[in-house]
Amino acid sequence: MVNTRKVVIVGAGHVGSHVALALIQSGEADDIVLIDILKEKAQGQAMDLDDGVSGALCGNDAQIRAGGYEELNDADILVMAFGRSRKPGETRLDMFDDSIRMAQEVISHLKQVDFKGIMLSISNPADIICEYIRRQMGWERNRCFCPGTSLETYRLLRVLSHRTGYARRSIQGMCMGEHGNSSFIVWSQVYVGGKPFAAFMAEKPELAALSLDDLQTEVKRAGDIEIDGKGCTEFGIANAACMIISAIFHDQKLVWPCSTALFGEYGEENVAAGVPCVIGKDGMEGVVEVALTEEEQKKFHDSCDILRSFLDRAEARLNSYMLGIKRYGRL
Repeated sequence: MVNTRKVVIVGAGHVGSHVALALIQSGEADDIVLIDILKEKAQGQAMDLDDGVSGALCGNDAQIRAGGYEELNDADILVMAFGRSRKPGETRLDMFDDSIRMAQEVISHLKQVDFKGIMLSISNPADIICEYIRRQMGWERNRCFCPGTSLETYRLLRVLSHRTGYARRSIQGMCMGEHGNSSFIVWSQVYVGGKPFAAFMAEKPELAALSLDDLQTEVKRAGDIEIDGKGCTEFGIANAACMIISAIFHDQKLVWPCSTALFGEYGEENVAAGVPCVIGKDGMEGVVEVALTEEEQKKFHDSCDILRSFLDRAEARLNSYMLGIKRYGRL
């Protein structure tokens, strides 16, 4: 019997539908199910995507359809892509209240099925929503994580390639911390062709004018520019999700920045944040601890403090919710 690679996507909007498209075009999934509170939208997206299967570049005839949460009983991967788009001028943390409310609804469905696979959560604020769901479901951290600073890292590679003229594949680097405003470039771990970026700049007069602060700002501002211009981000994060799913299905042991619960790594606990992770068949199989400078360690700690405060808010909100049910039988 041939084992099919089944991916269930909760949320059939911009991000969810593009994750499905990336999986279809890459041939990384055989069975794709879209779940959305707007059932007709999920059905329409599935039919439109199914038309695209006929011309998939990989030549794989993936099955795609709309469905319900019962589809999770035999699913390998669950992608959380529910939620509204970020508004111009809004940070991802500003979406907290709306997203926590939606997450609680999704959790109520998850508790009614027997999902044994791996969850990759994209819904913003990504670090917080993913960790909130993980805690409520009691899942091990290896099977519940999010792309974290994947998109910031993609943007870092783009910006450095444009500013230096070197191919993206020749540049190694990453961002850490929150998927949001407190993320930061780990300059001590940025290399071009295996050479530290600082040394590279010192040897190349044409790069001497580059400012690390300006490059950091350009990377951080990218998401805001995209939101202001088109109202959402969808292509980059969909490709990142597809890359991570591929690493799981093929047991690649890919080292890539994702957001995961931390249990002492980098001196942090009771928080989930973007760090270099090993991605393989069991999901997030381990955290890679690299040497940070004192300044980088402080930036990471400050970012984790922000995330911790919002996770505390989420827990307080849940406690209030449960108290209301206990007292009144409903909210």
